[in-house]
Amino acid sequence: MSVNEDLSLLSLVSNASVLVQLVMAMLLGMSLVSWWFIFRKMFVVRDALRRADEFERSFWSGADLATLYQATVSSRNEAGSLERIFESGFREFVKLRKQTGINLPVLMDGTRRAMRATFQRELDYLEAHLSYLATVGSVSPYIGLFGTVWGIMNAFRGLANVGQATLAHVAPGIAEALVATAMGLFAAIPAVVAFNHYVRHIERLSTRYDSFMEEFSNILQRQVNFSSTPTAPGAAKGGD
Repeated sequence: MSVNEDLSLLSLVSNASVLVQLVMAMLLGMSLVSWWFIFRKMFVVRDALRRADEFERSFWSGADLATLYQATVSSRNEAGSLERIFESGFREFVKLRKQTGINLPVLMDGTRRAMRATFQRELDYLEAHLSYLATVGSVSPYIGLFGTVWGIMNAFRGLANVGQATLAHVAPGIAEALVATAMGLFAAIPAVVAFNHYVRHIERLSTRYDSFMEEFSNILQRQVNFSSTPTAPGAAKGGD
């Protein structure tokens, strides 16, 4: 880059060395992918919160569990995480209770294990791509710093061909090198903010799911304890 060239961003990028341009292209790609995951995760978490609120209102309204289960099964493709946890636990409870000679601890342990397995699958789904955001947030500044160091090295090597070095000679090379650091921060900061934001919401959802599993297990256990004979699933109420 000559001394008379402008220092606009486009000019700095286009006149950077090939390696620095590759670093910038990598950072730009990482940033675009992270923004895609950020917006996608926003809709996923928002939908999970909305569906959890809707199901808990239905469950604690005293709805018949068998009816609630049938409604969940019939709309499985549109069911939320909490509904699928309820479905797996209730299905396992009914199946085990039909077996003769099964005692209460085994019955409740099987029900909890079924819900726990579904809970883990739903949590894995909610946490998908968060590791990528964490990686971008932690690695991008160092990738940008590598491009900056390389660009500054080239700028100072170019001074060897100049009889009298001035700030005007070295400034363009340093400026174009620093663009790589700026792009690294541009990729890292949104990824870190989004990662922390979504982790906080997912932890809250995880706590809600875990609390629901314990409360639902208590409801099913009370149904068994206060029933002298096997009770039809429809006898249980969500708000009991």
